[in-house]
Amino acid sequence: MLDVAKRANVALSTVSYALNGTRPVSDETRQRIFTAMQELGYRPHALARGLASKRSRIIALLFPASERGLGITELEFVTSAADTARENDYNMMLWPSEMHDPNELRQFTQQGLVDGVILMEVRLNDERVNLLREMGFPFSMIGRCADTTGLGYADIDFERTTQEVVSYLAGLGHKHIAFINQSESAFNAGYGPAVRTESEFRMAMQTAGLEGIERFCRPAPQAGYETCNELLAGHPDLTALITMNERAIPGIMQAVADRKWRIPDDLSLVGIVSSARVAELMTPL
Repeated sequence: MLDVAKRANVALSTVSYALNGTRPVSDETRQRIFTAMQELGYRPHALARGLASKRSRIIALLFPASERGLGITELEFVTSAADTARENDYNMMLWPSEMHDPNELRQFTQQGLVDGVILMEVRLNDERVNLLREMGFPFSMIGRCADTTGLGYADIDFERTTQEVVSYLAGLGHKHIAFINQSESAFNAGYGPAVRTESEFRMAMQTAGLEGIERFCRPAPQAGYETCNELLAGHPDLTALITMNERAIPGIMQAVADRKWRIPDDLSLVGIVSSARVAELMTPL
């Protein structure tokens, strides 16, 4: 910074103000400083700036990927968050491990390594939310817990999504419709999408005057194959499937193909709460 100040013929403090924006610097002076930086190949040292400002300009995204892993839909959320962070002069780090002890998160945030946290895979009663609330540490959620009072989050409208898909299928004349959820362990843990979508499916089916069938399914093609076969064997009058388990879809489609059926002629299949890119990877039978 001293070399930059000398070349630009300004005070060292002026270089600092131009970089961190703490005080106004004229456009002409700022341009001289940036020109000097370019000529000298100078890049601000992130750790040094963090020590001086007591801010790391890093946001941590916590995605516990123990069961489902990072799929296409989740990846779109992650990359969008990373792009937005970069546009605002922040970096983003991904923490893909399950935090079994809330104190891990407490220690992580108290070390000054990150300025804020984004939570994914949010449960209705999420210990991470409770802890960050208690600490007063800045965070937001992709998804939401049961009590969102005073919290920032982005989430899918599960109620409208499920109502629309059930209404669509009922309008086509389907009377026997099944919903293939996420795994039973995810549901029992209170994973928000799994709980909310199943509840809305039941309500939407009741509104349509129909009785629905629900099944849990592990997030894997083989699990989708087995679940679809079990459903069709036990409910031969089934004509439509709804699923929010995108990793199970290839297995579901294989089970349909084994019967020499065609989608949607013999069985309708609707994937919800999923990226459009997932549909682009599928070839209807």
